[in-house]
Amino acid sequence: MKMSWHVRFLLSLACLLCGIANSHGQAYPAKTVRIIVGFAAGGGTDIIARVVAQKLTEAWGQTVIVDNRVGASGIIAAEMVSKAPPDGYTLLITSQTSTAVAASLYSKLPYDVLKDFAIITVLGSAPTMVVIHPSLPPKTFQEFVAFVKANHQSLSYGSAGIGSTAHLTGELLNQLLHINIAHIPYKGESESLADVISGQLPLTFTTLPAALPQVKAGKVRGLAITTRHPSPLAPGIPAAAESGLPGFEVSAWNAVYAPAAMPKELVARIHADIVKILALPDVRERLVTLGIDRVGNSPEEAAAYLRAETARWSKVIKAANMRAD
Repeated sequence: MKMSWHVRFLLSLACLLCGIANSHGQAYPAKTVRIIVGFAAGGGTDIIARVVAQKLTEAWGQTVIVDNRVGASGIIAAEMVSKAPPDGYTLLITSQTSTAVAASLYSKLPYDVLKDFAIITVLGSAPTMVVIHPSLPPKTFQEFVAFVKANHQSLSYGSAGIGSTAHLTGELLNQLLHINIAHIPYKGESESLADVISGQLPLTFTTLPAALPQVKAGKVRGLAITTRHPSPLAPGIPAAAESGLPGFEVSAWNAVYAPAAMPKELVARIHADIVKILALPDVRERLVTLGIDRVGNSPEEAAAYLRAETARWSKVIKAANMRAD
């Protein structure tokens, strides 16, 4: 009777341990994975998210869908993911506007950017281009700097709205040169660029895919890109930081995030698979057409970059007294 009790106990213990091992050893993913995107379908963030989702579906043998939850510059989507179970089945792909920028732009954010997310990797980075109407005198970026210093009180620049990358670019320029070019917010990047083309607006800062065709057609003059070094995506256009204005570096970047409590092993697994995807020839070619420089850094590097960008834009936003709410 005593032996029988021990046997039953050992059998029960073995079954329990087996069940635990099976649950922990279950292959990920075992069901559909959602990538939440806080911007409309067809935009840059949505496009790169769909490229990643398609390739992950092929790699994992499980459906990976893009779920667009539009609103509040991506904040609604980010909040959803910050509160989701940390099991790898709800991920976020978003731009810096809902993370590094939103941390200072909004007085009441429903999440803590640096505490509520595990950043997996930065997917890519896209610089902006300084473009002006061809009737303006500057032919080089150095001439542009001298021109805006002398005429800033009568100049204005357009952006896609408060807190947009172009808005941040303009305010950073103001602060670096100690000038005050007026900001005019538009409903989108295309509207701002259209007014520069028509001559209604003297200048703006716009993404490479939008700017380059207009520069090649002679409808606007591209003077510099907001990077430290020239980009192969914009041949013949110098980097602003190498053209007399160190520190004038701005990029729109997208990263993959998960809820903060997600196990490091799962973060590492997802990171490794996404980095492989970014290295695929067709994905690299697609990113080039979007004007995006591929990144694919480690979770530790991505976290350090997020902290640095959050601190940097906090200073710019506070100095400009920018507020979105």
